[in-house]
Amino acid sequence: MSGEVTGAEPAAAGGAGSVSGDVTGAEPAAAGYRVWALGGLPEITAGDDLAKLIAAAEPGLADGDVLLVTSKIVSKAEGRIVRATDREAAIDAETVRVVARRGALRIVENRQGLVMAAAGVDASNTPSGTVLLLPEDPDASARAIRDGLRDALGVDVGVVVTDTFGRPWRSGLTDVAIGAAGVRVLDDLRGGTDAYGNPLSATVVATADELAAAGDLVKGKAAGLPVAVVRGLAHLVAQGDDGEGARAMVRGARDDMFRLGTSEAVRQAVTQRRTVRSFTDEPVDAGAVRRAVAAAVTAPAPHHTTPWRFVLLESQESRTRLLDAMRDAWIADLRRDGKSEESIAKRVRRGDVLRDAPYLVVPCLVMDGSHTYGDTRRDGAEREMFVVATGAGVQNFLVALAGERLGSAWVSSTMFCRDVVREVLDLPADWDPMGAVAVGHAAGEPRPRPERDADVFIEVR
Repeated sequence: MSGEVTGAEPAAAGGAGSVSGDVTGAEPAAAGYRVWALGGLPEITAGDDLAKLIAAAEPGLADGDVLLVTSKIVSKAEGRIVRATDREAAIDAETVRVVARRGALRIVENRQGLVMAAAGVDASNTPSGTVLLLPEDPDASARAIRDGLRDALGVDVGVVVTDTFGRPWRSGLTDVAIGAAGVRVLDDLRGGTDAYGNPLSATVVATADELAAAGDLVKGKAAGLPVAVVRGLAHLVAQGDDGEGARAMVRGARDDMFRLGTSEAVRQAVTQRRTVRSFTDEPVDAGAVRRAVAAAVTAPAPHHTTPWRFVLLESQESRTRLLDAMRDAWIADLRRDGKSEESIAKRVRRGDVLRDAPYLVVPCLVMDGSHTYGDTRRDGAEREMFVVATGAGVQNFLVALAGERLGSAWVSSTMFCRDVVREVLDLPADWDPMGAVAVGHAAGEPRPRPERDADVFIEVR
């Protein structure tokens, strides 16, 4: 796509600027397009009919044009201006979850499902002591403007409501679509081929965002030109149909690889890590488990030691052989305790979480580097330090698995038959199994867990 900016100076000065361009490689795109900003709009206030005001400013709108409308004037017309001596409180009210925080800056998901700085709460271009909130439903706002222009001028146009975003990995701001009506917001090219005949397997073009950015070239940030028109790209406008709206451009949580900032991701993985007792048949990526082990061995340990070993049971045969031997040892123990066969069967079934998991890990404690004092009290404390360090390593491991979207359950059963485990797995005599971790993909969402009040567990001296 090639383009020439023909109106940058008038736009900067407050006049109507325009951009023209040639579309050279798109089908069925037109041979060219033009973008210009609308002048003559008054200051927008609550209750104003934007469609009528736009129609009065640009009565020559034609079928297939696309209107790019800055969200600020939509918010003003819809009365989304609120008194707020504390902008942070307004951001809190519009925030669904915090994605990342660096000092005073917050990237959040807001009520509209958009991930952006400060929830879109804007203190510019609004009277002192007030802030502008984004439209409650930007897609609905776009539909209302489109319907109003159809009634006023008898034209079928597309409408995009735009707002300014920063972007991961890129400096600078650009306008993107937060609402749309009658516009093909995404152009899915998957299944086609490029100019060399190579298959396109991942190409989905954010058409509405590209339109929004084109409009920003002529609207400017401080020129008082909140609306732009694109002409010549009628193939992007759905005649009569409002389309799926800009909400379709918001990436779902399951597909969002960067849903949280780094520190927030760690905190969430810790607080939301749950014991999973039912797994799907989906295989476990062995590389993901090894990455979790790499996280595990960063845990603190006494005397600069490395007291962790992780035995990975990747074959069904190894898992079955270990679990059968452990079951037999457990049954023998329960019979020595005088338990009934019915009670024994019930208790053994509790170990099904290990048998049903597609992957098992046996974390072990080694005392390499420990000190011997010849004193029962001090030697006991020495071992306890190593046990605590092993637990810290296993906790790291479980949290890292959660970060890999793998469920887990840490079950203590191998600690009750360490000799059996060492024999079946051919482990050194000084490796102490510290339970077994079932690993896999959770078969369902975990049940809600009541929040724990941290103050209950705190004593201050």
